[in-house]
Amino acid sequence: MTEKIIEQKLVKAVKKRGGVALKFVSPGLDGVPDRIVLLPMGRMAFVELKAPGKKMRPLQVRRKRQLEALGFLVYCVDRVEQIGEVLDEIKNRM
Repeated sequence: MTEKIIEQKLVKAVKKRGGVALKFVSPGLDGVPDRIVLLPMGRMAFVELKAPGKKMRPLQVRRKRQLEALGFLVYCVDRVEQIGEVLDEIKNRM
């Protein structure tokens, strides 16, 4: 399973739930997560995608902490099986 396939499955699962998973690119700011997931009712989170077993680079970890310190949800997904659980958490966040 490649990162690309996991990413495609995430995008499809988000769409199925009535949301969008926007590709996130921030020129001049490296290490940002791959996708911004937007679900109905104003729910949102950032998602970094990795191939199975791969870990975030140190800069990505720092960027994750920075976004979390601002109050945002940030997930790292490296298995298709994680997608439903992550989307449930985003949906149910108060």
